[in-house]
Amino acid sequence: MFRAITLQKEPTFSASVQTLDPAQLPEGDVHVQVAYSTLNYKDGLAITNKSPVVRVWPMVAGIDGAGTVLSSSHPNWKAGDAFVHNGWGVGETHWGCLSEQARLKGDWLVKLPKAFTARQAMAIGTAGYTAMLCVMALEQQGVEPGKGDILVTGATGGVGSVAVALLAKLGYQVVAATGKASEEAYLKSLGAHSIMDRAELSAPGKPFQKERWAGVVDAVGSHTLANALAQTRYGGAVAACGLAQGMDLPTTVMPFILRNVRLIGVDSVMAPLSLRQQAWSRLAADLDLAKLESMVEEVDLAQAIDKAHALMAGQVRGRVVVKI
Repeated sequence: MFRAITLQKEPTFSASVQTLDPAQLPEGDVHVQVAYSTLNYKDGLAITNKSPVVRVWPMVAGIDGAGTVLSSSHPNWKAGDAFVHNGWGVGETHWGCLSEQARLKGDWLVKLPKAFTARQAMAIGTAGYTAMLCVMALEQQGVEPGKGDILVTGATGGVGSVAVALLAKLGYQVVAATGKASEEAYLKSLGAHSIMDRAELSAPGKPFQKERWAGVVDAVGSHTLANALAQTRYGGAVAACGLAQGMDLPTTVMPFILRNVRLIGVDSVMAPLSLRQQAWSRLAADLDLAKLESMVEEVDLAQAIDKAHALMAGQVRGRVVVKI
């Protein structure tokens, strides 16, 4: 038997820690023991039922997990191997990893990099891995250190915190946008050069504004993304990966056709294995583990539901690690 955060739809929605039988686990060619999971924005949406994230009921929550293989019929995995899992619809259409055990597909798993413990891998989680994908996307568009300021929106969140730390270590000058003025010291400790009030970006703005940013990592969407695009310098790039403010994009073609601005969508859920492996390799090389630890709050499985509600209320900074 094992414990898991189970989401039920009938008779009304509920999220609770339940005891389950391994025989109930869904199909998959790798059976794993989960040591640590985490809370990402999508986990918060699912556990609080704020958005129709879950498409199969009942569901075990948790899009991320790290731990050890118990048994496997997949050729690349054997008992005792250390793994990391991110995305692939787990916690949405397939039972997830806020659970002591899971049955997953071997093609979804990445070998735990030797640079990280399972706990550190979940401190990174989908949020941090997405931040790395965003940094890589900016690099691929020729956004280099020394070419100008890089804006990170939602900077105290999971994606934002890791993005600030990564970009600063790589030599970029980072401007962190946040609605939490009290977190200035935290963001500067991660490497932010300066802080700006998110209110400067979150209201409707002109479609074409003063050039400010060589590049942007945006996890917010809506008017924030529209204003960031309108302020991006000629030839700059914006990596968009989130919708914390909203899924709309009230902008015009002007930044794209008059300033050659590029908007890059960054997906972490279905990213191919080769890209995932590259991102984790880069995280091992480019993320300061002391800064990572400064972002982390650890809770146990029983506390994770309350923490998910806090996350959706904007009361969490950095990363939440769930000890399973």
